[in-house]
Amino acid sequence: KKVLIVVLGVMVVGLLGVVFTNNGKVDNKANKDIKVNKNINGNELFSKEYESAQVKLDNMSLEEKVGQLFLVRYDKNMALSWINDYYAGGYILFAKDFDNHTKESIKEELSSLNKNSKIPMVFAVDEEGGYVTRVSRYKAFRDEKFPSPRDVYDSLGVEGLESIEKEKGELLLSLGINLNLAPVADVSIDSNDFINIRTFNRDAKETANLIGLMVDYANEVGISSSLKHFPGYGNNVDTHTGVAIDERSYDNFLNNDYLPFEEGIKRKVPSILVSHNIIKCIDSEYPATLSKMIVTGELRNKLNFSGIIITDDLSMGAVSSYVDDNSAAVLAINAGNDLIITSDFVNMYNSVITAVKAGKIKMETIDTAVRRILAWKSFYNM
Repeated sequence: KKVLIVVLGVMVVGLLGVVFTNNGKVDNKANKDIKVNKNINGNELFSKEYESAQVKLDNMSLEEKVGQLFLVRYDKNMALSWINDYYAGGYILFAKDFDNHTKESIKEELSSLNKNSKIPMVFAVDEEGGYVTRVSRYKAFRDEKFPSPRDVYDSLGVEGLESIEKEKGELLLSLGINLNLAPVADVSIDSNDFINIRTFNRDAKETANLIGLMVDYANEVGISSSLKHFPGYGNNVDTHTGVAIDERSYDNFLNNDYLPFEEGIKRKVPSILVSHNIIKCIDSEYPATLSKMIVTGELRNKLNFSGIIITDDLSMGAVSSYVDDNSAAVLAINAGNDLIITSDFVNMYNSVITAVKAGKIKMETIDTAVRRILAWKSFYNM
C-alpha cells in the first residue's frame, strides 16, 4: 500500500507540472515537466494568421528559423551582414542610432534593411517617455521629448494620456518602428525603488487600469506594445549590473504585481518582456528569463498569455554574471521565450543551432516560437 501511494503521488506531481509546497513556494523539481496549457492554443492572439505562418514555416531552413528568434542590438555596420548570414528577426535601436538622423533618413535606412530581408523585420525601441527615451530626445523627431506617462496622467488625466500615447505610436510607425518596448507595468509606490521613476507610482489596481488604457491606445494606432518587466520588478536592484533576488511571497505577486499584466492580457497586449530577477518563491535557481516555471508555468499557463514573450537583454549583468557560457539563449528558448534580445547575437545564434542539432532544443519548440512570431508580424503588417 505504501508503495502504491508513493507511485500515485509521483504521478500526480508529474501531471500537475507546477507544484506548491506547504509554505506556498513552487517546487523546482517540477520545472522540466511543465507543458504549455493546450487550452491557450485554441485562442491564440494571432490565430487568423497562423495558417499563412505555417506555410512560411514549412519552407524555412533551421538557420532561418533560429534567426527569427533574435531581436538584436542594432549595429549599422553589421546590420546587413546579420540579415544575409544569420537571418536576424529584428533589431532594437537605442538613442545613439537616431543621432544625426532626420525622420526621412532613419526611415530610409530601416526600409532598406527590410527590403534585404526575406522575412519582414521587427524594429524596436524603448520609447517609454520621461526617464527612458530613444527617439524624442532629438529635436529632429519632436520639439520636446515625450514626458513620462506618470507626469502626463498626473497633469492632464486620461485625455492627455491618450493624446500623448497615440502621438507616440504614430511617430514611431512613421519612422518604420513597429515595436515599442513599453509601457512599464511594474507596481511601485516607493520613490526609493529603482524602477519607481518609470512607473505610474500607483497601487496595483490603479496601475492595472492605466496599463489597460495604454494597451488600448497602442492597439488603436496599430503599433505593437510590450508590457514589462514580468513578473514584476518590485523594489529590486538594477539588473543591468548584477543579479536581483526577489524575496517576496507568491501571494504578493498574485494579488499585486500580476494585476497590470492580467489587465494588459485582457486588452490583447501582443507582447510581454520578462525580467532577469530571481523570484525565489517560484524558482530560486534561475533568473525569470531563463525559468520555465515563470515563463511557461506562470505567464503562458497561469495568465493564459498567447502572445510573444520577450527576454530582457541576455547580455545584461544579471545573466552574464550568472551563466558563464553561451547557454543563456538555449535556456531562454527552452523556458518558453519566443524572442531573445541580445547584444551578443552571433555567439548566441550559433549556440542555439548547435543545441538543436544535439537534441538539447526540440525542433517543435523552435517551430512553435517561430510560427507565433511570423503570425505576429503578419498581424501587425510588419
